[in-house]
Amino acid sequence: MDVALVTGAAGFVGSHLVEALLAEGRHVRGIDCFTPYYDRSTKEANLAEARRSGAFEFHEADLRTTDLSSLLDDVEVVFHQAAQPGVRLSWAEGFAEYESCNLLVTQRLLEAARGLPLRRFVYASSSSVYGNAPQYPTSEASPASPQSPYGVTKLAAEHLCRLYASNYGIPTVSLRYFTVYGPRQRPDMATHRLIEAALNGHPFPLYGDGSHVRDFTFVGDVVAANLLASRQPLSAGEVINICAGGSVTMSELIEMVGTAVDGSVSVDLQPEQPGDVHRTGGDGTVALKLLGWSPQTSLSQGISAQVAWHRAQRRSGPPPVVG
Repeated sequence: MDVALVTGAAGFVGSHLVEALLAEGRHVRGIDCFTPYYDRSTKEANLAEARRSGAFEFHEADLRTTDLSSLLDDVEVVFHQAAQPGVRLSWAEGFAEYESCNLLVTQRLLEAARGLPLRRFVYASSSSVYGNAPQYPTSEASPASPQSPYGVTKLAAEHLCRLYASNYGIPTVSLRYFTVYGPRQRPDMATHRLIEAALNGHPFPLYGDGSHVRDFTFVGDVVAANLLASRQPLSAGEVINICAGGSVTMSELIEMVGTAVDGSVSVDLQPEQPGDVHRTGGDGTVALKLLGWSPQTSLSQGISAQVAWHRAQRRSGPPPVVG
């Protein structure tokens, strides 16, 4: 039996990926340790649909310490989505958690994969590796210069993937996600907090003056990129941007969310935060060439889908906790 292994299976992207694999008729082994970064009940809700499938097996395990050999039995593809996310908590004493969750876990998985007949090891990286890039749109050839400890750990894990590809032939590919949004987005992320503020009629804490630019990529498109990356013939160690190719300011996003909720959003201006880059914007040429992938969801469509999810959550239970 060929198995697709998804780490971080209860998370935002991971849970969507699990469901897409199950819809294809795959047997999926999900792993998550429910770190307290946000409420466990939210992650459990993410898994509710997958748990109804007899083709899904779930393991609650900490990849920093658990024996990985049995978890990799019969695995054909690894989708490594697990990580400690977020820029702002990665400074100071918080760094130890990022080092262990993002670096140590990736190294342990790669080490355990040595000698196994994997078809692909797909690593979820981040546009945070670029920092404030010297040019936009930013291609994979642009120098990586992270602006946060979080970005440093994501880049270092990419280097581990390249090392294990070149030295041991593990067929890794690193996908650099650009600002993923959509249903189930983490409660700490800006679009989630913005929509909740709009629906509650509360001011949205805006860090900076609203001129920060982001390349927003819909979660369904990111999942599609993962599936293609697991199948297409690629050189081991490849790195690929997964981006929508747009350039939207936070002020424009606030207006768009206001339109989607049939209202307006007031803002509470806050100082810029250390590690927040001013702009992200990816070049998707390599993704189109190597994967045959391009984004299919416009930002207005994606925001509408995420607003609908927030409203559905309110009908089915208490509002998501916003930290």
